[in-house]
Amino acid sequence: MDSNAQKPPRSGRDYIARHGETVFNAAGRLQGDHPHTPLTRAGFAQADEMGHALRGLLGAKPALTLWASPTGRALQTLAVIAEHLELDWHAARTDARLVEIGTGSWGGRYYADLADAGVKVVDRANGLLFPAEDGETYPEIVARVSGWLSDTDDDSGDRLVIMHGISSRILRGVMTNSANLDGYGAPAAPGLPQGSVVLIERGAESIVHRGAGHAPA
Repeated sequence: MDSNAQKPPRSGRDYIARHGETVFNAAGRLQGDHPHTPLTRAGFAQADEMGHALRGLLGAKPALTLWASPTGRALQTLAVIAEHLELDWHAARTDARLVEIGTGSWGGRYYADLADAGVKVVDRANGLLFPAEDGETYPEIVARVSGWLSDTDDDSGDRLVIMHGISSRILRGVMTNSANLDGYGAPAAPGLPQGSVVLIERGAESIVHRGAGHAPA
């Protein structure tokens, strides 16, 4: 049985966004669940573009519940988007289950240094990170994002969720009842650049805005 056991979709719409580029992305360093890696100017521009796109789609002061990973980069991205939407950033709710994949001892290290040491970090075929030996596994990500979904299933109406490259792909895979990827034991929706937003409505996904970022994961 797949780890993403099917359940009835939530009645509201979910806008799920990947935060903007950070200083770690620009430098080629692994972020994982690091609590604060600030946005670059490009990252703020990507957040601005997401806010503009959502304002054009939803108008001012839309009825949205705001959610975010508690990391600084997600909250910075949300602050810019919330300003576009004329929503109160301080009303946002955070949950640690929305953070990025835990990369263990790889966290903060340069991709190039790990590659030079013969460590396989990036699965380029799938655009995912291989799990670190002391890091988080993909079934563990499924468990935590599924727990968040279950605990917030009674949320009324639409919501905006600011997350990360890999954890958002797993959440989207769970929400769209995608099949598990071979070797990962978890579903993963297609990868999107930093600064992208998708809409998931009753189990179906569409792209609202494709960002200009380039980080692989």
